[in-house]
Amino acid sequence: MDRGVSVVIATRNRREELLRSLGRLAALPERPRLVVADNGSTDGTPDAALRAFPQATVLALDRDHGPAARMLGAELCRTEAVAFCDDDSWWAPGALTRAVQVLDEHPSVGLIAAHVLVGHDQRPDPVSLTMAASPLPRVPGIPGVPVLGFVACGAVVRRSAFLDAQGFAISSGFGGEEELLVVDMARNGWQLVYLADVIAHHHPSCIRDPEVRSWTVLSNSLLTAWLRRPRLRAIRLTLDVGRQALHDGAARRALAVLARNAGTIARHRSPVEVDLERRLSALERR
Repeated sequence: MDRGVSVVIATRNRREELLRSLGRLAALPERPRLVVADNGSTDGTPDAALRAFPQATVLALDRDHGPAARMLGAELCRTEAVAFCDDDSWWAPGALTRAVQVLDEHPSVGLIAAHVLVGHDQRPDPVSLTMAASPLPRVPGIPGVPVLGFVACGAVVRRSAFLDAQGFAISSGFGGEEELLVVDMARNGWQLVYLADVIAHHHPSCIRDPEVRSWTVLSNSLLTAWLRRPRLRAIRLTLDVGRQALHDGAARRALAVLARNAGTIARHRSPVEVDLERRLSALERR
């Protein structure tokens, strides 16, 4: 593996926003290697990215792979440190240097969750505030706050740990896709930490459908529950979503996606060990 850091960006039909983010990333003092995983855009995104940033690697996929495009992008990286962005996010100067330093000095750390600042007023992402207050016990010698969650557009991973956990191979789309990856990386023995001094910026795209995100978050949560959590926990969550479905179309769609994935669940269900389940449950109670 080469030294340094790569940035993988998953995108689809957001050409102008992608070009803005690539410009921010290309100007970073770290000079990260840029990898664009295009999910079958129809607006000329791959060609535009290559013309504007010939140093970038552009993976032009023939269809929408959703979050799994990040895994395909990571497979092309030659660095062990891989940072993720969305096409509407970028890293602050110096953030990637700090993240690489932590990965180099602490071989047990598999993922660094950044402090994400949202919009022009740079307000902290609520998920970042939640991670900062994580009740999980600190690990001696490991910097940052132990977490079991992160925001995908503000994370730096150890490439080998990410790929071993199968990245985002099983998901129903963007929104909550981090949940299963967190569980599998933690299960594999990796430390996941939040670092307040690793900063990412997120300016949420206006080209997004809130309704789609609503059912995707629910769907990914259901998938994770049935794949990795105790059966009773999965049943309770499904019943909760079922009650919500009486008046919520997003919940009904999430249940339909769950039903379509029954075969995948049957093949890949593997509940986590007691210790990890206790930590997950403690965070949910919090």
